[in-house]
Amino acid sequence: MKLAPVTRRTAIAFAMVGALSLSACGTGPGNAESKTASAWALTGGDEQTFRGSFDEWNQAHPEQKIDSQFFANDAFKEKVRSSVGSGNAPTLIYSWAGGTLTDYVKNKNVVDITDKTKELTSRLIPSVAANGVVDGKTYAVPNNSMQSVVLWYNKGMFEQEGLQPPQTWDELMDLVPKFNDKGIAPFALAGASKWPELMWLAYLADRIGGPEAFQAVVDGKKDAWSNPAFKESLEKIQDLVKANGFMKGYESTTTDATADIAAFYTGKTAMILQGSWVYPNYKNDAKDFFAAGNVGYTNFPSVSGGKGDPANIIGNPANFWSVSSSSSTEAQDAATSYLNTAVLDDAYVDGLLKGGAVPPIKGIEDKIAKLDDADYLGWVYKRAVDAPSFQLSWDQALPASQAQALLTNLDQVFLNQMTPQGFVDAMNATLGS
Repeated sequence: MKLAPVTRRTAIAFAMVGALSLSACGTGPGNAESKTASAWALTGGDEQTFRGSFDEWNQAHPEQKIDSQFFANDAFKEKVRSSVGSGNAPTLIYSWAGGTLTDYVKNKNVVDITDKTKELTSRLIPSVAANGVVDGKTYAVPNNSMQSVVLWYNKGMFEQEGLQPPQTWDELMDLVPKFNDKGIAPFALAGASKWPELMWLAYLADRIGGPEAFQAVVDGKKDAWSNPAFKESLEKIQDLVKANGFMKGYESTTTDATADIAAFYTGKTAMILQGSWVYPNYKNDAKDFFAAGNVGYTNFPSVSGGKGDPANIIGNPANFWSVSSSSSTEAQDAATSYLNTAVLDDAYVDGLLKGGAVPPIKGIEDKIAKLDDADYLGWVYKRAVDAPSFQLSWDQALPASQAQALLTNLDQVFLNQMTPQGFVDAMNATLGS
């Protein structure tokens, strides 16, 4: 699934196209010759939090400085991929964990930081910290907030129509004609970006088959996509499309222009399934809508007869820092010291909360309770802490080749150009690739 307060990869990510900035006097990628640690991350989103943290660290530890560079989303992904492969990666490597981290570990691109980050990991919510663990060892630690996918609804509109947010899939489908009859599209969707469509499949498959269904895919089990939960989920998606569940023109709408979110907060649609990363959009871009108390939020509905717990959530548990194995011992030591004592410390946590983001730190209920957004932030925090399963976005959990096939084939299902069985067959063919 991408993030700017508007997309997933551009609101952790906030893609300022072409933007490239350098903090301090950057020495470039980390390597065995350089004793200075380096870090690459994304522009926008959490950039200011990262900058502030690095600046404070550098002032307090002049002998262990970390030089940082910030890149737009696409530029970063291309640059870090080539640098890691060539052994010239920055000391601190920014990622979404998942399949990418597994590959890094397999190829010995990153080092085991289990023993050197115990102070930090002891404060983390275990379900989030687990995403940085491979084969029982910690290779990555979270560096920002928990970003679960939320079913947002226009509270004022629902109250005006005397309706309740859907708690079951049947209730959701019953709402579709009611809003269509009023000339209001039920759901906003940026179909041209593809990854927002994936949120629908991920949640439905979880509700029907439980998290075990997709875990079998991640584990590469033969014919894992043949689990009936996937086909049934795809059938329900096509039912929703045929019932005009999405706004007109969703197929050509992208997240880059925030058109899907704007359709929601301008009252053109009643609901939107999007990440918690869009919350700043409501606060900053739709101040009247926000001030009127129209931002409603709830869990994705349950499915009758399904195995999945309705408290399960999908999204990005956080973004992560890993330490490059190609960096010098001095640079690695500076990086791990920074991770263990500076990342997600009190000031860091306060900064994230002030921006409407919730860090994966245990015991911050009192901090949250003092904030203007306490109801929402407390809900995000509690659902993450209590979730039986917090599943990583599928396109991040899978290897790149499988993730691309997943997005392409799912888009064909939404467009009714591929049958659910055709999707299952096509995706089974990618296993092991």
